[in-house]
Amino acid sequence: MPRNGRLHVDGVGRDTFDASLASLRTRGHLVLFGAASGAVPPFDPIRLAQGGSLTLIRPSLGHFIADRSELLRRAADVLELVRTKALETTVTARYPLAEVAQAHRDLEARRTTGKLLVIP
Repeated sequence: MPRNGRLHVDGVGRDTFDASLASLRTRGHLVLFGAASGAVPPFDPIRLAQGGSLTLIRPSLGHFIADRSELLRRAADVLELVRTKALETTVTARYPLAEVAQAHRDLEARRTTGKLLVIP
């Protein structure tokens, strides 16, 4: 995702929310899609105005894939962004299928960044 101050995507939640919000420029957008560290506590929405007319969204995948055709269209859109390098992906580790338990332990211990691949 772009790191230009206009868009920040946060899958961590409680531990990173304040820094994510502070990283935005005027009219920036925060997409809070996860809560790996826990739920974000209630906050005063005036912070969005004080930060420069910021927006916050808490999307749920089910609201964006109403049926199979929408799922396929959106998946194709994402894959096209990856193909054209408009969306960067970083694979930082590859695990053979026999080591999938280790991949889970590494995720749980927060020893990873980027994407992990399990290779069959």
